[in-house]
Amino acid sequence: MHVHILGICGTFMGSLALLARAQGHRVSGSDANVYPPMSLLLAREGIALTDGYHAANLDPVPDLVVIGNAMTRSNPEVEAVLSRRLPYVSGPQWLRESVLGTRPVLAVAGTHGKTTTASMLAWILECAGLAPGFLIGGVPGNFELSARLGDATAPFVVEADEYDSAFFDKRSKFVHYRPDIAVLNNLEFDHADIFDDLAAIERQFHHLVRTVPANGRLLVADDEPALDRVLTRGCWTPVERFGEREDSPWGLRLESCDGSRFTLRGMGQQASIAWQLSGVHNVRNALAASAAAAAVGVGLADCAAALATFQPPRRRQELRGVVGGVGVIDDFAHHPTAIKLTLEGMRAALGRHRAEGEPGRLLAVIEPRSNTMKLGAMRERLAQSVDAADRVYWYQPPGLGWSLDEVAAQCRPPAEVHIELDRLIEALVVEARPGDRIVVMSNGSFGGLHERLLRALEAR
Repeated sequence: MHVHILGICGTFMGSLALLARAQGHRVSGSDANVYPPMSLLLAREGIALTDGYHAANLDPVPDLVVIGNAMTRSNPEVEAVLSRRLPYVSGPQWLRESVLGTRPVLAVAGTHGKTTTASMLAWILECAGLAPGFLIGGVPGNFELSARLGDATAPFVVEADEYDSAFFDKRSKFVHYRPDIAVLNNLEFDHADIFDDLAAIERQFHHLVRTVPANGRLLVADDEPALDRVLTRGCWTPVERFGEREDSPWGLRLESCDGSRFTLRGMGQQASIAWQLSGVHNVRNALAASAAAAAVGVGLADCAAALATFQPPRRRQELRGVVGGVGVIDDFAHHPTAIKLTLEGMRAALGRHRAEGEPGRLLAVIEPRSNTMKLGAMRERLAQSVDAADRVYWYQPPGLGWSLDEVAAQCRPPAEVHIELDRLIEALVVEARPGDRIVVMSNGSFGGLHERLLRALEAR
């Protein structure tokens, strides 16, 4: 079977391509400005890529076209698919029908932490010998692949995104997955380009709740008012809570202020963990992943052993290099809450190093480039999100549509705005000194800032 994928270099669609290829299908795809790392991975797997969208890409005629949610009417290939009446589906629908089937499905949903939590869950199941399949919106450090089929009867872990499915299906992707176990990690307003308000997102989350069977399980975070409102709309599945409340079936206790050591509690057991990650948010992610793994029979001690060797996904507090004692860290945070939690976790970790006699500051470099940011929906919260940093460097990307100057003026730490990457790199090289950590936060490539900065530090 020949499967052609539109928008193939996006993480989700590229992951579908890997799964289709693993099933033995002939796979081709196209994208605008075919780009790495996904393009390199797909080429390595023997998947034919075309740069740009053209009707001719559909010759010879594929048996099925899988259309990504970034595709719109007027796209030449979309128009050719419709006018030639070729069979087509959305990416989430293809995943449901072609991969998930009757396998146990564990879905991780929430505004923040989906990629990390899903990666933790897949690694726990792997260490338990279950050989899970997975599709994750990033590259898990322990696997170096964003998707795999796993054993045909093993559980399948899917990062359950609330973004829409396709131009012809405006339901959230996760409605297609029909999970047996669903993790609801948190919920707040995001994706202002497709949702009018938080209530609209809550409605989609309730559609997900409606699909979980009565013999399945909902794992729901404590102290999340939006998730509570979702459940009050109706719930037909057993609910287990996780969080820091004493009465929650799944709980945690921090053993260090930076979250590098902690104890998890659940199933009448507890287990202590020491790992390389920092931040209370990551500890909560670990708790959610452990509760989900327990739902398919993995003991808490086994969860703890796996978490101790967990490698974070790419672009989640990923150390890209150290030059002259200055560390450059890549992080995907692009929402004020994610920025705040990331910086607080790194501040706590840096505080531990300071206590051990290692000086250093936390320098935050932030590019607000998501669709939500471009619309200005979150700008009132940005200044407070960076309180934990010592200095902040805002980058004004082309097309942002509003000025970051006012945000910078309201920041507690010293802050400045740059409109040219070269000038931004120069400012960082002048300011950075041994022991500093520069955390670069963006949901895009940021013009290759990380490598350019490391080279500039070396030249210094």
